[in-house]
Amino acid sequence: MRELSMHILDLAQNSITAAATRIEIEVIADTKADQLTISIRDNGEGMTPEFLAKVRDPFTTTRTTRKVGLGIPMFEEAAQNCDGNLTIKSVPGKGTSLVGTFKLSHIDRAPLGDIASTLIALIAANPDIDITYTQQVDSRQFILNTERIKRKLEGVPINEGAVLNWLREYASENTSGELHIN
Repeated sequence: MRELSMHILDLAQNSITAAATRIEIEVIADTKADQLTISIRDNGEGMTPEFLAKVRDPFTTTRTTRKVGLGIPMFEEAAQNCDGNLTIKSVPGKGTSLVGTFKLSHIDRAPLGDIASTLIALIAANPDIDITYTQQVDSRQFILNTERIKRKLEGVPINEGAVLNWLREYASENTSGELHIN
């Protein structure tokens, strides 16, 4: 995948498939440490230790429509190609946590991409799921929390067109620009 936001979308979709009702996505850039960390945590079904041991294999999937699952292996490869790694923790009935680390300045690190569109796609298709997105570059932080936004909307659906347009603009203004070393 050419953008990290596409990996985030794919991994969040895995969480949704695993019956998550809450997904936390963090993109943290530490320019002093020259590290980018992307984490996705959910409260879905989780994985058994046996499945967790095989999940990095592209021929391991829970899908019945095809016999391959490339999301996790491709995300892991993207991290490893940038002097990073992927850790996965999962507890059946509790959820899953994936943390990918990348050397921020690595020439092969894909750009973050259009994270606002990724968030809007997730929110529009899954209005009942609570999504918290945190993006931090050193001490600058942006948080989008759909649970809080839904409370403020007082019954207006979060996936209504006008709300999604506002959310896209809000997310775009606060996530635009690449994660550069200053």
